[in-house]
Amino acid sequence: MRATSLLRLLLDLKQTKVTGFELTPSGLEIDVAPTTRRPRCGCCGGKCSAGYDARRRRWRHLDFAGMTVELRYAIRRVDCRRCGVTTEMVPWAEHASWFTRDFEDMVALLAQKTDKTFVHHMMGIAWQTVGNIIQRVVARKGPTDLLDDLTHIGIDELSYKKHHHYLTIVTDHVRGRVVWVGIRRSADTLRQFFDDLGEERAARLHVVSIDMLAGYIEAARERAPNAAIVFDRFHVQRLAHDALDRVRRDQARELHGTEEGKAIKKTRWALQKNPWNLTLAEHGKLASVQTTNRPLYRAYLLKETLCAVLDRRQPNVARDKLEDWIRWAQRSQLEPFQKLAKTVQRHFEGIVAYVRTKLSNGRSEGINSKVRVITKRSYGFHDPRSLIAMIFLCCSGLTLLPVRHFPNVRPYPG
Repeated sequence: MRATSLLRLLLDLKQTKVTGFELTPSGLEIDVAPTTRRPRCGCCGGKCSAGYDARRRRWRHLDFAGMTVELRYAIRRVDCRRCGVTTEMVPWAEHASWFTRDFEDMVALLAQKTDKTFVHHMMGIAWQTVGNIIQRVVARKGPTDLLDDLTHIGIDELSYKKHHHYLTIVTDHVRGRVVWVGIRRSADTLRQFFDDLGEERAARLHVVSIDMLAGYIEAARERAPNAAIVFDRFHVQRLAHDALDRVRRDQARELHGTEEGKAIKKTRWALQKNPWNLTLAEHGKLASVQTTNRPLYRAYLLKETLCAVLDRRQPNVARDKLEDWIRWAQRSQLEPFQKLAKTVQRHFEGIVAYVRTKLSNGRSEGINSKVRVITKRSYGFHDPRSLIAMIFLCCSGLTLLPVRHFPNVRPYPG
């Protein structure tokens, strides 16, 4: 077998022929060329007249046996009717890229699993180049339109940088993947999502789960009038826990130095935990609070009652119980819970909608945790577009497999 035929089999590139090779001190350089006669535009793929003004270019390919491999070809300029003067399309690489598609796919696969610095050292490319390759791979291999067939979505914000730099992330609850990411958190940012979604697809939304951010609520009600707005249980319950903790701190300051004040010490977790998770010592602390500090125990009962309402299965029963809870909180003489009662009353229908649908932003929070891991292992991002590309690479359902040119060969068992 000739050496060029062997290299053609090893490369396994479609519509590509090997015309020669050269061993250099840095590795192996392989001369390749397209098998098609008529050149095509590198931008739009349209057929062009004969190319002219050829210039040799190199593309980095996957290594062979520890040798750096580069493909060489005298790429021609073409005059496209739609795009003007540009370079011709080559079957082994994207337009304006200096790497083959196989090389870029391997870089993206490694970036899914590890940090960019490791990819930079392992593949021998610049750190910034890793991000550029990720953007090209996501554009080439990602789903064509993530916004199709959306019915249940979750909307949440994510802080990716100090000094209030946020992203708005939209998640598909049904398929469990990110479908849209916008820079900043505001009503205008979410309106941009609905502009991309379109009125027809927005009308088919059934449920939108969000936290209690006013801008998100405004945009969702304005652009998705047919969807039920569901407020995430975690955020509602967290408000009750925060109100209970403020009552505990107020009582501790007011009773400082007294026997009642000593009874409040080290009761924070006993008050915040679920009753079935309390230890024997925490049960004793809670009983002490019940006998020595009635306002704090009343706050504890308000917190537990609201959690019990959210556990209800019948929306009509939950509606009645929630109205009773609001009236109780309003006359409780506890300022934090009186403020919470106003918040619950203002978002009453969205909280009842949670009882009806049992849909929370748990999936969105899980994806946000994954994005934070991506941000941490990359030691932060200066440009939000680089982070957005990483989010779509790792959280949009894009599956990348190792490049194997001989798929029928069985893995070595030893």
